[in-house]
Amino acid sequence: MEITTPGRVCLFGEHQDYLGLPVIAMAISLRANMSGEKRSDRQVIIHKPDIGEVETFSLDDLSYNKPRDYFKSAINICHAEGLRFSYGFECEIKSSIPIKAGTSSSSAITVSWIHFLSLMADEKVSWDKQKIGELAYKAEVTEFQEPGGMMDQYSTAIGDLLYIASEPSMDIQPLDASLGSFVLGDSKEPKETLEILKKCRDVRLELFNTIRLKNEAFDLHSYDMDLDLSGLDHEERNLFHGTIRNRDILIKARSELNKSSPDHQLIGSLLNDHHAILRDHLHVSTTKIEAMLSSAINAGAFGGKINGSGGGGCMFAYAPEDPESVARAIESVGGKAYIIYADDGTKALT
Repeated sequence: MEITTPGRVCLFGEHQDYLGLPVIAMAISLRANMSGEKRSDRQVIIHKPDIGEVETFSLDDLSYNKPRDYFKSAINICHAEGLRFSYGFECEIKSSIPIKAGTSSSSAITVSWIHFLSLMADEKVSWDKQKIGELAYKAEVTEFQEPGGMMDQYSTAIGDLLYIASEPSMDIQPLDASLGSFVLGDSKEPKETLEILKKCRDVRLELFNTIRLKNEAFDLHSYDMDLDLSGLDHEERNLFHGTIRNRDILIKARSELNKSSPDHQLIGSLLNDHHAILRDHLHVSTTKIEAMLSSAINAGAFGGKINGSGGGGCMFAYAPEDPESVARAIESVGGKAYIIYADDGTKALT
């Protein structure tokens, strides 16, 4: 059995989904592949040649003994859904998605693993892609009480270009736009994903609680310039207005991305606007990311932004025209460039 699952980039709504705000994400043509078969015992052996590791455990002991123990948590989540496994598995994972760089390499593997498990259970099930994304979210975030949102799991599972909202209820809508090529740039700078997510989330949740002390009816989804913000200092007001501005950028982008032939320059401009807020208000960009974005735009990209939690990792540039020149420009300042396109969600190849 072989499962293939894409990575993803966040076009709009970065650092917003864990606040309950929507995102627009795109699955990309860099993928993780998991191949495997049943064993005759209850051992699970997972080969990871890309990083030179092998993970081994028994189906008879699924207690967690390390942070983010996703292979075990996914089995536990599948057990809760009624799946049973009489025999273990031996698998190999290979991936072209940059690792620990903000492109959901981890979620792509978790989605692949849950998809694999659903088809290799004693009684296999045919879960739809949204269900697989939901269970991957539970395995990665709910099970370990982590601060991330739902974008990674749903985007990699379902694929293509999606609008994803979690409040007031789950709402996932495909977008019609044909965007063409992007160039992903890996800065090769390490980042502390959980630390950055926690800081960006918790500071703003506390900020919203402060606002509610004087504005009981405050709603992040509908706020429109009629609040008493006297309890906030200058930096807090900037952070609040940056969050609202990113919300509104997404609304404008969604309208354009529902067109089959969107205005490419407008999309690029909105990406630049979004990045400026991530850089200037959330402070998640780096000097190298800025150099990569500047070089990409000077080479003809319409716009771009940092991708993922930030503090390192990847950026991307929107380059529907001459992506090769943009890729060379990114590599000229030390990045690793990949020309990417929207791609399908998780699927079984055999």
